Amino acid sequence: MARGEGAEQFSSGLLPTAKTVTQDGIKTAKLSPQQERKRALTVWSKVCFAIGGAPYQITGTALGFFLQIFLLDVALLDPLNASVILFVGRAWDAVTDPTVGFLVSRTPWTRHGRMMPWILVSTIPAVLCYFLIWVVPPIEQGKMLWYLLFYCLFQTLQTCFHVPYSALTMFISNEQKERDSATAYRMTVEVLGTVIGTAVQGQIVGMANVPCTNGTSLNNSSNNSQIILDSKVLNERRAFMIASAVISLIYVLCAVVLFFGVREQDNQGGLKAQKHVSFQTGLRLVMGHGPYVKLVLAFLFTSLAFMLLEGNFAVFIKYTLGFREDFQNILLVIMLSATLTIPMWQWFLCRFGKKTAVYIGIPWAVPFMILVVCVNNSLFVSYVVSIAAGASVAAAFLLPWSMLPDVVDDFKVQNPTSQGHEAIFYSFYVFFTKFASGVSLGVSTLALSFAGYETGVCVQPDSVNLTLKMLVSAAPVSLIALGLLIFKTYPINEERRKYNNKQLQLLLRNEEQESEMEALKPHITA
Repeated sequence: MARGEGAEQFSSGLLPTAKTVTQDGIKTAKLSPQQERKRALTVWSKVCFAIGGAPYQITGTALGFFLQIFLLDVALLDPLNASVILFVGRAWDAVTDPTVGFLVSRTPWTRHGRMMPWILVSTIPAVLCYFLIWVVPPIEQGKMLWYLLFYCLFQTLQTCFHVPYSALTMFISNEQKERDSATAYRMTVEVLGTVIGTAVQGQIVGMANVPCTNGTSLNNSSNNSQIILDSKVLNERRAFMIASAVISLIYVLCAVVLFFGVREQDNQGGLKAQKHVSFQTGLRLVMGHGPYVKLVLAFLFTSLAFMLLEGNFAVFIKYTLGFREDFQNILLVIMLSATLTIPMWQWFLCRFGKKTAVYIGIPWAVPFMILVVCVNNSLFVSYVVSIAAGASVAAAFLLPWSMLPDVVDDFKVQNPTSQGHEAIFYSFYVFFTKFASGVSLGVSTLALSFAGYETGVCVQPDSVNLTLKMLVSAAPVSLIALGLLIFKTYPINEERRKYNNKQLQLLLRNEEQESEMEALKPHITA
């Protein structure tokens, strides 16, 4: 069965019967413009589309939660070198996003669409580079260059997957409700992807944990301790490689489901014949759109907050709270809670509006960020905080991707003659969020270095524990507050969103009528 035929057959029984048009003695089945416009996405298409978002979150969660620990405690890199790898890798990743977005926007339409070829070609090289990130090379002097090289290569290749996939939201339907529904499916699967990434990486690596006796160091000079260190490191290195192999396989399977299960549509009317604009012109148009700038800035700070929490929470649980054997389970509870609350936030934003959902959902985690550093080491309290914080993580996942299509629609209404910039809109949002991730990982690891973080020890100095408390509580809370203040200036409310939707439908209807008149013109003159 050819790609897309399954979706067409599945949906054919749900759609109105097409009219039979006779032209030059040939009968062809053609949906009327109104039927074409009202055609809904099938559940199958939405699920396949959503599955395509899982690889980014699975690998991102594994890297976000565990790469810092891997570099410090398994690869045994100096904290300063680890901070360089984390910051430069993410900064490079951020730079590639606008570049790939611009190239995608100039990609000609193919029989598979404009976005799908990028997704297909980048998958296999990406998983190979991802696997090599978690391999400890048999060279001591070149370790830093090894990780920096493959980290940057993987981020570049994943950008070639994720930017087109993000922009694909605008090409699966021209109905705002259908896109919102598909986005909800996507966010549910993506948060489920974070669960899978946390579970696979955490549980496999957790089985390799070696019990640690407080007050002792695995880096002392005794032969017995050296044997323990060698056994511990070898077991953990093997576990990280197994986990990365499993995640790589899942990555490929998700890409295959997306490619064969989703049919990319040219919903932009005249897009294929549009003149390509220069990168500077496209950038000026996109960054000159006020609602987009305000939305990106607001979510830049809130994303930075949650990335600081994500990047340092595993180390915080392991050393500050002392739950060395439970940290992977606590992380898993956060992601499970987030997955289960995505449908609740989707209902909430449909019922009360997206801006209200931001004001309720994003700051929901603040009391629990404060609680987790104020309460003495209590495993029960840690799990309660994890469940509650997961709900806020779900809102942080869902809301930006649900609101970006509204900004793109607003741009189209205000600039009806300048279309086809969807990839640039999405790529610059991804650019800023990845830049925030690079800053959070680099600065936090550098802060741990200045605080005196020691690799291979069971207990960290008090200065490290204090730094970790700041990184998972005080800093994220301040960033969330700043992001919400900026969001107050975001102008697209429910009334403006509905107005934009009606205007776009009117523009599309007029364009369809013009196309029909153009098609009839030869018969009239004859």
